[in-house]
Amino acid sequence: MEILQAVPMSTVTEEVGWLAEIDRAINAAFAPITEVFSSIVFYPITIGEVSFPFVVAWLIAAGVIFTIYFGVVQRHLRVSTDVVRGKFSSKDDPGEVPHFQALTSALSGTVGLGNIAGVGAAMALGGPGATFWMICAGLLGMATKFAECTLGVKYREVHEDGTVSGGPFRYLPIAFSKFGRIPAKILTGIFAVAILFFGAAGGNMFQANQTFAQVQNVTGGADGFLGSPGAALIFGIVLAVLVGLVIIGGIKSIGATTSRLVPAMGAIYVTACLVVILANLDHVPAAFGAIIDGAFSPEGIAGGVLGVMIVGFQRAAFSNEAGLGSAAIAHSAVKTRRPVSEGFVALYEPLVDTVLICTMTALAIIIAGAPSLQAGIDQVQAGGGAPDGVILTSDAFATVIPWFPIVLAIAVVLFAFSTLITWFYYGLKAWEYLFGRSRLSDNIFRGVYLFFTIAGCVLTFSEVISFADAALFVCGFVNLLGVYMLLPVIKRDMKEYLADRKSGKLHLLGAESNGSTAARPQV
Repeated sequence: MEILQAVPMSTVTEEVGWLAEIDRAINAAFAPITEVFSSIVFYPITIGEVSFPFVVAWLIAAGVIFTIYFGVVQRHLRVSTDVVRGKFSSKDDPGEVPHFQALTSALSGTVGLGNIAGVGAAMALGGPGATFWMICAGLLGMATKFAECTLGVKYREVHEDGTVSGGPFRYLPIAFSKFGRIPAKILTGIFAVAILFFGAAGGNMFQANQTFAQVQNVTGGADGFLGSPGAALIFGIVLAVLVGLVIIGGIKSIGATTSRLVPAMGAIYVTACLVVILANLDHVPAAFGAIIDGAFSPEGIAGGVLGVMIVGFQRAAFSNEAGLGSAAIAHSAVKTRRPVSEGFVALYEPLVDTVLICTMTALAIIIAGAPSLQAGIDQVQAGGGAPDGVILTSDAFATVIPWFPIVLAIAVVLFAFSTLITWFYYGLKAWEYLFGRSRLSDNIFRGVYLFFTIAGCVLTFSEVISFADAALFVCGFVNLLGVYMLLPVIKRDMKEYLADRKSGKLHLLGAESNGSTAARPQV
């Protein structure tokens, strides 16, 4: 899930003087900070005529290294499927949610606007060939998710009340202990602050803002019943109440909700993609041909093959969040005694997010051949910026489904709502790391989070959200550095688990009870 201007940010503040002044003042204060911070986080590397952020190279390199180190762990999807189905699970395993709910909770945080708008932007920037490199990056990201999510469970803490604290907040201090106690606390603290900041602004305010903007757009825009400033406030309150009803129950409630919401929103969107693809079935071979040809012999795309490769890799890295450590927080709540089992489950995340949903979006855009796609490519080649990706996606579907903007609005609302509740959990765990764990402290964070949900519908805080976007990728630097230090531990657990599965020990036990993870911190 990435920060993307998929649709215009809500402009309610323009109609209310004092709100507009607050919005402008905060944006003006953050603008210079955001500019400097973003220039550091997204420091560009230039090869020939192509420039790309160093953080993208950092994330992709991890995917390549982990894939090689674990002997192509992506090939074990059958193991993943068995674990997701609960084949080796037991009801008395420590944790809070089953494997499937842990997976859907994590997916709800990554599958979002980036899958709809981000792919459209990639098509304009890199042409059809960008799809091929997106798929490659998604496949590599599977190894990264495997590593970080295994660690998130292995070093978690299961409290006396059965709740769980895990993810990078637990394994980073152990990984960085080689540097000393103080540096380990500082590095983990930086990670926690970045997650907390992004959760409040990017994972919360931006999603709330885009939800309101989409619903307002399909109900008549500024002239519709949601066109007044008061409507935005009421919408925000209603949205906050709905979010509050889910998050009050913690990860169990979030998991139960996402286990229904993620398959539903995925089915709606994938069905729409299939309608476009099946309606143009005779064009499918040509579309795949364009993807392959464009990946290795692009015509007229700035930067040639390297440029298209970077566009695809960057879009995939920003979409599935592999390496950022966020998903490991959700996966750590799983009910299991074998940490690596959840690493295998996490293989499905980039597969669904990038390889499946992003690819289907790209195929629909290419096959539909709406005029806006070529216009967007021409605009980029002429030196202009990329057009709004959501427009390209919407236009593609409109060639077959004229009323698709309504379907798109429903999909965006579902994607955004699922992101809102998942990022609450991520932010809560960061809050607990920084300020301690207690009922009062947790309720304070709930109140703060719901306040920002309402504020997101009324204010834009565009500079704050841009700062939060950069903050999220700070997590990638810190998180992957820690994962590298613990790779031998992951590999040992992986070999033991696969050996137990091959020997039939897991089947004989009927549960994942022969492991080292207990209901306490794992060291």
